[in-house]
Amino acid sequence: MQNKMNSGNLLFVQAVVLTLLGILLLFSASHGIGAQGVFQKQIVWVVFGVVLFFAFRNLDYRHWAKLSVVLYFLLLFFLLLVLAFGTGRAGRWIRIGFVNFQPSEFMKIILVILLARYFSGRDVSRFPTLFGGLIITGIPFLLVLAQPNLGTAGLFLIIFFSMAYLAGAQKKHLAAIFLIGILMSPFMWMALKDYQKQRILIFLNPARDPLGKGYNILQSKMTIGSGGIIGKGFLHGTQTKLAFLPEYHTDFIFCLLAEEFGLFGVALLLFLYYLFLNRIWNISLTTQDPFGRLAGVGMMAMFLTQIFVNIGMACGILPVVGIPLPFLSYGGSALLVAFVATAIVYNLDKNAALF
Repeated sequence: MQNKMNSGNLLFVQAVVLTLLGILLLFSASHGIGAQGVFQKQIVWVVFGVVLFFAFRNLDYRHWAKLSVVLYFLLLFFLLLVLAFGTGRAGRWIRIGFVNFQPSEFMKIILVILLARYFSGRDVSRFPTLFGGLIITGIPFLLVLAQPNLGTAGLFLIIFFSMAYLAGAQKKHLAAIFLIGILMSPFMWMALKDYQKQRILIFLNPARDPLGKGYNILQSKMTIGSGGIIGKGFLHGTQTKLAFLPEYHTDFIFCLLAEEFGLFGVALLLFLYYLFLNRIWNISLTTQDPFGRLAGVGMMAMFLTQIFVNIGMACGILPVVGIPLPFLSYGGSALLVAFVATAIVYNLDKNAALF
């Protein structure tokens, strides 16, 4: 039991280390054009995030299963409000008091919990059961896609497929759903906004509009490459500080890291993420509770997908879709969700032996 407690504590320490690295990068970003004040604001969100972690770390993770249905429908309601009254970039936020609330970020974690509850109590090898999970995923997927937020909507699908596979779904059933998605892609393409279509086309050929839609991808590659092996040094980034690369404190914060700390900094970040994800994986597999195991693996899939997509986007191997880098990117909703997810896995580690 002591080892399990230590494992959960270590997970929190790893999350804090990643957060401190993000604070360091945002301090640097705050000295550049267009990112003043992000450091101080993020400090406030970090405090709230840590408070949420300590508030939820002792909440038995099984209680989340009981609350998941209510929270799911509550967030669906907020997603509908976003479509009607959304504010901010691409209208993805709701203004509540003095803060902006992004329901799609919180839906990620509730979707993981609800799918874990649904799959753990049913025979997932049967296609009707699998299709039910797809319906649970599909409703928020369509609402988020309509915002439009292609990145987070795609994340929902990855969470569904990864959790369904680990829950025991048959490969032929998953392949059939994937094939249906491919056949529907022309209709999905027509539903995309013009700027989303341009992002995909520019991803295939950034040089077609180097000073327009392809600018971000070309500049992100240049920024990463300019860091070399050891980087330009802390506070000495030029591509980012002079805002040649937009959104370098949010979507492209990885580029800021690569420019100032070079390949060594990138390797360190990837190693820290590996330790964090591996800890979640090990905690998930040590429990005999099917719901807890699926919830933990779902959290890992959520983090892993965001890391892969954000870094892939920055390196130009994936389209620009606006997925934040966990614990590093500026933003309150994403950071709070990351700490809540960490608290749930912490409690899974604490209580799994009692199952």
